[in-house]
Amino acid sequence: MNDRIQQLLDQITALEDDLRTALSEQPSTMFFQIKGKRVEFEQSIKETHRRLKRNFFRWLITDRPQNLITGPIIYAMIIPLIITDIFITFYQLTCFPIYGIKKVRRGDYIIFDRQQLNYLNFIEKFHCTYCAYGTGMIAYISEIVGRTEQYFCPIKHARKILSTHSRYARFLDYGDAEDYEAKLEKYRRALGNEK
Repeated sequence: MNDRIQQLLDQITALEDDLRTALSEQPSTMFFQIKGKRVEFEQSIKETHRRLKRNFFRWLITDRPQNLITGPIIYAMIIPLIITDIFITFYQLTCFPIYGIKKVRRGDYIIFDRQQLNYLNFIEKFHCTYCAYGTGMIAYISEIVGRTEQYFCPIKHARKILSTHSRYARFLDYGDAEDYEAKLEKYRRALGNEK
């Protein structure tokens, strides 16, 4: 990887970190504070949330019927998600220590905080729990597989791919064979030194 690309990647990483920090600070100063795992809203926001909450029967009548019809199909996906969760977690717990790869913290990816939003009725909170688990699980799996790819084959593809994990941009260029084994070892050592 040439110095210009490395410099740009470092700038992107720094900007992404700054953006994450700014986004996390913005709402906490205006609407809520995070205290441990609890989110506490200002009293005026709590009152607004309670006022805006639709009761279950009104929600059921006004909700789109196709959502109710397809609900069983959507929620059936919990089975492969849980099975994948079990297998990927087992893989990480058994193999990452052998490879010297730092484990992925599940709580950094699967976050259940939408249940504290009082403007959602119990069905909407249930939907949010499912979505938080599903999208969090996919991100958790992506990070585990990304670390695995960095360990075994940190090489970019010849063809452009639509979406990549966060590590991919720093991988070796396709066909860059010079000092491959030494570079591979460097990538592997980096996995054990992560925060």
